[in-house]
Amino acid sequence: MAFPTILTQGLCMALLVLTLRASSFASASRELGEMSMIERHERWMAQHGKAYEDAAEKERRFEIFKSNFELIQTFNNGNHKFRLGLNRFADLTNDEFRATHNGFRPKSGAAASTAKRFRYENVTAVPASMDWRAEGAVTPVKDQGQCGCCWAFSAVAATEGIAKLATGKLVSLSEQELVDCDVHGQDQGCDGGLMDSAFDFIVKNRGLTTEANYPYKGADGKCNTRKADAAASISGHEDVPANHESALLKAVAHQPVSVAIDAGGFAFQMYEGGVFTGDCGTDLDHGVTAVGYGVASDGTKYWLIKNSWGSSWGENGYIRMERDVNSKEGLCGIAMEASYPTA
Repeated sequence: MAFPTILTQGLCMALLVLTLRASSFASASRELGEMSMIERHERWMAQHGKAYEDAAEKERRFEIFKSNFELIQTFNNGNHKFRLGLNRFADLTNDEFRATHNGFRPKSGAAASTAKRFRYENVTAVPASMDWRAEGAVTPVKDQGQCGCCWAFSAVAATEGIAKLATGKLVSLSEQELVDCDVHGQDQGCDGGLMDSAFDFIVKNRGLTTEANYPYKGADGKCNTRKADAAASISGHEDVPANHESALLKAVAHQPVSVAIDAGGFAFQMYEGGVFTGDCGTDLDHGVTAVGYGVASDGTKYWLIKNSWGSSWGENGYIRMERDVNSKEGLCGIAMEASYPTA
């Protein structure tokens, strides 16, 4: 009866060897995967010029990077009209990102209830598509950095656009002049602001100087009036009727328009391309500029939005956001607080 016992022992030994080999292989695979992620992080750091103050900070950022990568992979494996990617914000938590890269302050009190004229109310026909870049009315994408002055970039982009249409000359204007000098009421430099208030300042200031004359520093500074010789001016500003994408379309068909959106979500942070369809709400926290609209190859209508997070984000610094959604506020609240300067 020894033979079955020997056979059983032999089978057990064989199974043990196979188990150990499988365990060793799994461990090696995990190590290889971890090394692959480390290498991916190193390549990403080199691509975006990232450096950390010490090993502990690098390890913390690596863990965030790895978590974000996994979320991106899961999302991109789904069925969506847009994709996410490892842009330069990939080592930030979403809370960190929202705290440093937005800065819009919604209207409140009397400012929120004041009705203003809408000059495009009686427009009955608009082009099927519009891209103000093709008309030479949009300067290259800029980067606000970690200063919450998106409101200034949005107001400046709209002002650059109307100045081009009025004078035939496109000039890159100074966001830093707004950050340093427009520090009253809702506008507080890197601590946030409102495009309408910025337009009021531009009118009172009789215009803005050029970016070259008053360059952007990405931080609050002291107003330098000696550099404030106006290169372009506006006569006033008007609001687009709230919660009407059709009214917003009429306005964007005629000029670049400042819009406020809810851009605090992870999908917005890591957006890489395609027509953005959410996930977002209507808690307005970011000022951007609608510089056109169109229809994607699959028939999805979109807004063409110029952002201020640098050209490495999104589609060379732009995002296409779904248009004509089943919500009066528009996707991410884009139709809630739109306004534009007048020449």
